[in-house]
Amino acid sequence: MIKARFATFACTAALLAGCATAPPQSSVPVAPYADTLAVDGRLAVNYRRDGKQESISGKFSWRQDGTRTDVTLASPLGQTIATIAVTPGQAVLKQGSEPPRTAPDVDALSAQSLGWPLPVSGLRDWLQGYAVAADGKRFAASAAQPQVTTRDGWQLEFTEWQPGSNPPKPRLINARRGAGGDVEDIQIRIVIDGAGQ
Repeated sequence: MIKARFATFACTAALLAGCATAPPQSSVPVAPYADTLAVDGRLAVNYRRDGKQESISGKFSWRQDGTRTDVTLASPLGQTIATIAVTPGQAVLKQGSEPPRTAPDVDALSAQSLGWPLPVSGLRDWLQGYAVAADGKRFAASAAQPQVTTRDGWQLEFTEWQPGSNPPKPRLINARRGAGGDVEDIQIRIVIDGAGQ
Protein backbone atom coordinates (compact mmCIF):
# COMPACT_ATOMS: atom_id res chain seq x y z
CA MET A 1 0.00 0.00 0.00
CA ILE A 2 1.39 3.36 -0.99
CA LYS A 3 0.55 4.94 2.37
CA ALA A 4 2.67 2.41 4.22
CA ARG A 5 5.62 2.77 1.84
CA PHE A 6 5.45 6.56 1.86
CA ALA A 7 5.15 6.62 5.64
CA THR A 8 8.24 4.50 6.16
CA PHE A 9 10.41 7.40 5.15
CA ALA A 10 9.97 9.58 8.21
CA CYS A 11 11.22 13.12 8.03
CA THR A 12 12.13 15.48 10.81
CA ALA A 13 10.85 19.01 11.07
CA ALA A 14 14.30 20.19 10.03
CA LEU A 15 13.74 18.82 6.54
CA LEU A 16 11.05 21.39 5.93
CA ALA A 17 12.41 24.18 8.06
CA GLY A 18 14.92 25.40 5.47
CA CYS A 19 15.92 29.01 5.46
CA ALA A 20 13.03 31.20 6.49
CA THR A 21 12.38 34.02 4.07
CA ALA A 22 10.59 37.09 5.30
CA PRO A 23 7.51 37.84 3.21
CA PRO A 24 7.57 40.93 1.02
CA GLN A 25 6.41 44.02 2.87
CA SER A 26 4.16 45.20 0.05
CA SER A 27 0.60 44.24 -0.75
CA VAL A 28 1.49 43.37 -4.35
CA PRO A 29 -0.31 40.17 -5.33
CA VAL A 30 1.46 37.15 -6.72
CA ALA A 31 2.77 36.83 -10.25
CA PRO A 32 0.19 36.37 -13.02
CA TYR A 33 -1.20 32.85 -13.32
CA ALA A 34 0.62 30.65 -15.85
CA ASP A 35 -0.86 27.60 -17.59
CA THR A 36 2.61 26.07 -17.79
CA LEU A 37 4.43 25.39 -14.52
CA ALA A 38 7.30 23.17 -13.41
CA VAL A 39 8.28 23.13 -9.73
CA ASP A 40 9.88 20.77 -7.25
CA GLY A 41 9.26 20.73 -3.53
CA ARG A 42 8.54 18.86 -0.32
CA LEU A 43 5.42 17.82 1.56
CA ALA A 44 4.75 17.07 5.21
CA VAL A 45 1.31 15.63 5.93
CA ASN A 46 -0.34 15.14 9.34
CA TYR A 47 -3.83 13.76 9.88
CA ARG A 48 -5.96 11.57 12.12
CA ARG A 49 -7.69 8.38 11.03
CA ASP A 50 -9.81 6.32 13.44
CA GLY A 51 -8.45 8.42 16.31
CA LYS A 52 -4.82 7.65 15.42
CA GLN A 53 -2.35 10.35 14.41
CA GLU A 54 -0.53 9.73 11.11
CA SER A 55 2.45 11.60 9.65
CA ILE A 56 4.16 11.23 6.29
CA SER A 57 6.63 13.32 4.33
CA GLY A 58 8.51 13.32 1.08
CA LYS A 59 9.32 15.15 -2.12
CA PHE A 60 7.21 16.03 -5.12
CA SER A 61 7.67 17.27 -8.65
CA TRP A 62 4.90 19.11 -10.45
CA ARG A 63 4.63 19.58 -14.20
CA GLN A 64 1.63 21.42 -15.58
CA ASP A 65 1.07 22.29 -19.24
CA GLY A 66 -2.32 23.59 -20.27
CA THR A 67 -4.95 21.11 -19.13
CA ARG A 68 -2.46 18.30 -18.33
CA THR A 69 -0.82 17.86 -14.93
CA ASP A 70 1.87 15.32 -13.99
CA VAL A 71 2.81 14.78 -10.35
CA THR A 72 5.57 12.54 -8.98
CA LEU A 73 5.65 11.69 -5.26
CA ALA A 74 8.91 10.45 -3.81
CA SER A 75 10.43 9.50 -0.49
CA PRO A 76 12.74 12.01 1.26
CA LEU A 77 15.61 10.05 -0.32
CA GLY A 78 14.19 10.48 -3.82
CA GLN A 79 12.69 7.02 -4.45
CA THR A 80 9.57 7.35 -6.62
CA ILE A 81 6.46 6.28 -4.72
CA ALA A 82 3.70 7.20 -7.16
CA THR A 83 2.98 9.14 -10.32
CA ILE A 84 -0.27 10.89 -11.13
CA ALA A 85 -1.28 12.07 -14.61
CA VAL A 86 -4.34 14.28 -15.01
CA THR A 87 -6.02 15.12 -18.30
CA PRO A 88 -9.54 16.46 -18.87
CA GLY A 89 -12.03 13.94 -17.50
CA GLN A 90 -9.46 11.37 -16.36
CA ALA A 91 -6.76 10.83 -13.74
CA VAL A 92 -4.30 7.92 -13.71
CA LEU A 93 -2.31 6.96 -10.60
CA LYS A 94 0.57 4.48 -10.89
CA GLN A 95 2.51 3.02 -7.97
CA GLY A 96 5.32 0.51 -8.29
CA SER A 97 4.50 -2.60 -10.29
CA GLU A 98 0.78 -2.40 -9.54
CA PRO A 99 -1.67 -1.81 -12.40
CA PRO A 100 -2.55 1.86 -12.95
CA ARG A 101 -5.73 3.08 -11.27
CA THR A 102 -8.01 5.50 -13.10
CA ALA A 103 -10.90 7.76 -12.09
CA PRO A 104 -12.58 10.89 -13.42
CA ASP A 105 -11.89 12.79 -10.15
CA VAL A 106 -8.19 13.11 -9.30
CA ASP A 107 -8.80 14.20 -5.70
CA ALA A 108 -11.01 11.18 -4.98
CA LEU A 109 -8.47 8.90 -6.67
CA SER A 110 -5.55 10.27 -4.66
CA ALA A 111 -7.45 10.00 -1.35
CA GLN A 112 -8.43 6.40 -2.07
CA SER A 113 -4.97 5.35 -3.25
CA LEU A 114 -2.73 7.33 -0.89
CA GLY A 115 -4.92 7.03 2.20
CA TRP A 116 -5.03 10.82 2.60
CA PRO A 117 -6.40 13.58 0.35
CA LEU A 118 -3.80 15.17 -1.91
CA PRO A 119 -5.70 18.15 -3.38
CA VAL A 120 -4.23 17.97 -6.89
CA SER A 121 -7.00 20.05 -8.47
CA GLY A 122 -6.47 22.85 -5.94
CA LEU A 123 -2.70 22.74 -6.19
CA ARG A 124 -2.89 23.91 -9.82
CA ASP A 125 -3.81 27.27 -8.29
CA TRP A 126 -2.15 27.11 -4.88
CA LEU A 127 1.39 26.57 -6.15
CA GLN A 128 1.09 29.93 -7.90
CA GLY A 129 -0.59 31.77 -5.01
CA TYR A 130 -4.16 31.56 -6.25
CA ALA A 131 -7.34 29.83 -5.05
CA VAL A 132 -11.09 29.83 -5.47
CA ALA A 133 -12.47 31.29 -2.24
CA ALA A 134 -15.49 30.00 -0.34
CA ASP A 135 -17.65 32.66 -2.01
CA GLY A 136 -16.58 31.43 -5.46
CA LYS A 137 -14.40 34.46 -6.17
CA ARG A 138 -10.83 34.26 -7.46
CA PHE A 139 -8.28 34.86 -4.70
CA ALA A 140 -4.74 36.11 -5.28
CA ALA A 141 -2.44 35.95 -2.26
CA SER A 142 -0.18 38.75 -1.08
CA ALA A 143 1.82 39.56 2.04
CA ALA A 144 -1.07 41.76 3.13
CA GLN A 145 -3.68 39.08 2.40
CA PRO A 146 -2.04 35.66 2.83
CA GLN A 147 -5.02 33.61 4.07
CA VAL A 148 -8.14 32.21 2.42
CA THR A 149 -10.67 29.42 2.89
CA THR A 150 -11.34 27.67 -0.40
CA ARG A 151 -14.65 26.63 -1.86
CA ASP A 152 -13.95 22.99 -0.89
CA GLY A 153 -13.07 23.83 2.72
CA TRP A 154 -9.25 24.10 2.75
CA GLN A 155 -7.80 26.83 4.97
CA LEU A 156 -4.71 28.16 3.20
CA GLU A 157 -1.94 30.39 4.44
CA PHE A 158 0.80 31.59 2.11
CA THR A 159 3.49 31.92 4.76
CA GLU A 160 6.74 32.56 2.86
CA TRP A 161 7.73 33.82 -0.58
CA GLN A 162 10.51 32.88 -2.99
CA PRO A 163 13.51 35.14 -2.32
CA GLY A 164 14.03 37.76 -5.00
CA SER A 165 10.81 36.95 -6.87
CA ASN A 166 9.11 40.04 -8.24
CA PRO A 167 6.14 39.79 -8.47
CA PRO A 168 6.09 37.42 -5.46
CA LYS A 169 5.87 33.64 -5.87
CA PRO A 170 4.94 31.32 -2.98
CA ARG A 171 7.61 29.30 -1.17
CA LEU A 172 5.71 27.90 1.83
CA ILE A 173 2.00 27.07 1.90
CA ASN A 174 0.16 25.66 4.90
CA ALA A 175 -3.13 23.93 4.09
CA ARG A 176 -5.58 22.59 6.63
CA ARG A 177 -9.01 20.99 6.48
CA GLY A 178 -11.29 19.55 9.13
CA ALA A 179 -13.03 16.20 9.09
CA GLY A 180 -13.89 14.78 5.69
CA GLY A 181 -14.37 11.16 4.72
CA ASP A 182 -12.10 8.79 6.65
CA VAL A 183 -9.52 11.47 7.48
CA GLU A 184 -9.79 14.10 10.21
CA ASP A 185 -7.92 17.35 10.73
CA ILE A 186 -5.48 17.04 7.85
CA GLN A 187 -2.59 19.50 7.65
CA ILE A 188 -0.30 19.71 4.63
CA ARG A 189 2.88 21.78 4.65
CA ILE A 190 4.07 22.50 1.11
CA VAL A 191 7.57 23.84 0.49
CA ILE A 192 8.39 24.91 -3.06
CA ASP A 193 12.13 24.57 -3.57
CA GLY A 194 12.17 26.16 -6.99
CA ALA A 195 11.52 25.69 -10.66
CA GLY A 196 11.78 22.16 -11.97
CA GLN A 197 13.78 21.05 -14.98
